[in-house]
Amino acid sequence: MVGKFLGSLFGGAEPARGLQAGEGPPPSSEQDDLRRAALALEQLRRTVLRSGALHPTIVHSQVRQILDLLGALIRYIGEFKASTEQLVLLEAILSDYLPGALRAYMLVPETSRQDESPETRTLLAQLRTLHATATDLNRQVRTGAVTELAVHGRFLQDKFDLGSLHLEGR
Repeated sequence: MVGKFLGSLFGGAEPARGLQAGEGPPPSSEQDDLRRAALALEQLRRTVLRSGALHPTIVHSQVRQILDLLGALIRYIGEFKASTEQLVLLEAILSDYLPGALRAYMLVPETSRQDESPETRTLLAQLRTLHATATDLNRQVRTGAVTELAVHGRFLQDKFDLGSLHLEGR
C-alpha cells in the first residue's frame, strides 16, 4: 500500500497485475494455445466419460485412443515446443473437429446409435480420419524436434569442427 502511494507520488506506474517480484513474463501466445488445447482435452475427456453409455463401446474406445494420443502430444509440446501451425491443428482437433463429430452423432436418435448403424459407421470413419491426422501431427511434432536438434548439431559441428584444425608440428 505504501509502495502504491509512493509510486503515485513519483509517477511510477503500478506494477502489472499478476506480475509480482520474482515472477516471469506473461505467458506467450504459444503457451496460451497449449493451455487452451489442454483445457479442451480435459473438457472432452469429462464429456466422453459422462456420455460413455450413450454410444457404442467401439466409439468410446476410438475417442479415448485419440484423446490419449493428443494428451501425450500436449505433454511433449509443453517440453519441446511445436510450430504455430501444429498448435492450431491440435487445438482445432480438440475444440472443433472431435467435439463437433461427437455432438452431431449424439443428435441422431438413440435407435440409430447402434454398433452397425450407418450413423455409427460414418462416425467411426470420421474418428479414423481424426486418429490418422493426430498420429501424423504427433509424428510431425516429434520429427520436427529431432530435425531441429540435428540442424543445430550440424551447425555446431561446422562451427567447432576440430578436424579442420591443423596444429604445427603434429
